[in-house]
Amino acid sequence: MSELRFDRTMSDSEALMWRLEDDPHLSSPVGTVTLLDRAPDYDAFRRRMQYAVSAIPRLRQRVMSTPGNLASPVWVDDPEFDLDRHVRRIACPKPGSFRQVLDLAALFLADPFDQARPLWQFVIVEGLRGGKAALIQKAHHTITDGERGVELSMRFLDVERDAPDPEPIEPTEPIDDGPSPLTTTEGVRDLLTGAMRLPIEVARQVGELLADPSGIPDASASASRTFMGVMAELSDTEPARSPLWTERSLQRRIETATASLIEVKTSAKRLGGTLNTAFLTAAAHAAGQYHLEMGAPVEGLRASMAISTRTEGSGSNAFSLARLVVPTGDMSIAERFAAIDQVTQQARHANESAALDTLATVTSVLPGQLITRIARQQSNTIDFVTSNVRGAPVPLFVAGAEMLENYPVGPLIGTAFNLTLLSYQDRLDMGINIDTAAITDPELLTRLLKRSFKQLAKA
Repeated sequence: MSELRFDRTMSDSEALMWRLEDDPHLSSPVGTVTLLDRAPDYDAFRRRMQYAVSAIPRLRQRVMSTPGNLASPVWVDDPEFDLDRHVRRIACPKPGSFRQVLDLAALFLADPFDQARPLWQFVIVEGLRGGKAALIQKAHHTITDGERGVELSMRFLDVERDAPDPEPIEPTEPIDDGPSPLTTTEGVRDLLTGAMRLPIEVARQVGELLADPSGIPDASASASRTFMGVMAELSDTEPARSPLWTERSLQRRIETATASLIEVKTSAKRLGGTLNTAFLTAAAHAAGQYHLEMGAPVEGLRASMAISTRTEGSGSNAFSLARLVVPTGDMSIAERFAAIDQVTQQARHANESAALDTLATVTSVLPGQLITRIARQQSNTIDFVTSNVRGAPVPLFVAGAEMLENYPVGPLIGTAFNLTLLSYQDRLDMGINIDTAAITDPELLTRLLKRSFKQLAKA
């Protein structure tokens, strides 16, 4: 099993996600809701999680902010780490339906993290109908993105039902072992001088240009290019386009859908695109039909799509966010696929100066209230969010229980809904995280999404 890299210091984009945690509308927990064929052996599961905690430093670390938030927060060991604070089990009351599990997951994921503890929790739910059980996982996005999260989960999952316990190991140390950078004057100085991923002089010039753009002619080419990219991103203040999804709240509902991996991939290839294009097409098609059935047709909606930027040397999070307008008016699903394939290609080749890390680096020098206001403004430009994560192609087991279905739940970050896809064996399992103040009929949206994937398979 390959070694997972976890840096002690947050990247600028992770630090931005952490600072936005002060606003519950912008909180970014990620999770999964997994249906199991039976209740796991809890003692065995606890041993597997103890193994995972020993192998992965991040699972026993908490966040420590730097003085005055002048640099990215760092991860430090929690001296009072207690596995039983993070791994629990409960019994589901009758009738023991999966709907009850989803409702519990919506409440569980919405609860804020204890910021004095490591930012993850697992709950096993026993007593489901037919002897089944469920596992709800929750982690803050600063720990990992979806792709790395799948790798991390293999530290406590098995590929056979009766797998033996792993050999006990000594806890693995962080990649840059040593005292916390915040415990010494030199460490704090190094953090402050090395905080930005941009060269210091470029960052300084960009900050000056944000205050006074008239200095562009005298700025360096690198600073000017970065400034223009940042301003292009921040000046995108066009509001979200839905005439229906105008309200926002902290009320959540989780819905699920499933499609055939083979059918969708075959259809995408036949239409000349990718699985990601097919996924976004089905989401846009369902969203358009929802507006039509609710008596408020709309020609286009503004979507945000997570794009992996992971390389061999990437850390915990490696993704960028692309904003695009997807057509939702009256057209066939094949026509919609072609149109969305074109706009996604354009989004992937957008100006790299406006990448998430660059924006996070520049905004890291701003006060927290201003960052929150900017983030709220930017979230108001998006109708819905999508993300696509590649999962395991083989059956997986949790302490003797087989995973039957595995639904990811992504953060809303101020939008109407988040649709995240996770492949598992020959399935595409989708979690739909919905703000019920925006989408008043979640069941209708779910039915339309399922219908869209069936239409796509036949296109």
